[in-house]
Amino acid sequence: MGARGHPCPARAAVSGRSTGARCEECGRLDRAHSVAADTLTDDPRPYRVYLAWFGPGMVKVGITAEERGSARLLEQGAVCFSWLGTGPLMAARRTEELLRAALGVPDRIPYVDKRAVRAELPASEGERAAEIRDLHARATALGGWPESLAPAPYRSVDHVRAFGLAELPAAVGAVGELVAGGAVSGRLVAAAGPDLHLETAGGVVVLDTRLMRGWELVPAGGGEGGGEVTVPVREFRRAVGVQDGLF
Repeated sequence: MGARGHPCPARAAVSGRSTGARCEECGRLDRAHSVAADTLTDDPRPYRVYLAWFGPGMVKVGITAEERGSARLLEQGAVCFSWLGTGPLMAARRTEELLRAALGVPDRIPYVDKRAVRAELPASEGERAAEIRDLHARATALGGWPESLAPAPYRSVDHVRAFGLAELPAAVGAVGELVAGGAVSGRLVAAAGPDLHLETAGGVVVLDTRLMRGWELVPAGGGEGGGEVTVPVREFRRAVGVQDGLF
């Protein structure tokens, strides 16, 4: 499918690793009138600014339409989050830019990083919320906030139970792409954002459901030996901590 529901004019092939099910040109056109690409500036709806935490050292700032509630945070796989304020779109965007510049908070966290730490999250909600609690305080103390943005008090919302992340086994890798005749099956142990964590015979494997767009799916055959994965899987490589590398 091309941009905004129209057929692709070039009928271009899409890589099996694509999570958008569109060729590069259709993907560009699809984002040509969107909030994320900063090309939709006249949206009259109120927007919320948020801080989201995905794991140790992984905090991002973002915006979402107020009417969507916390849906955007669930879609991104945010482990916990807190609102920062509400106001017009451009005021929310300026606040987002302020935090990025003043506090060094990014507006994107790669999914590969999110997946690698989900089995190693702190056990208590207080520990998981510590970083966004600190950043919320630092953010609200900054000068330069747009007058039209109403600040929101700190209140952490935790998604560990919603995602099923408590006592989650560490994943051995993630499905790299789907292929014709390939199979992915297993027992669902967690679902965070677009990711399904499946317990298979070879360990827990993560399937990004965005890879499934455009594929015809059929039920996998049952079996006693555990789930089967016959598509390419990218193994996770555990990063070495900074202190471990220096001392």
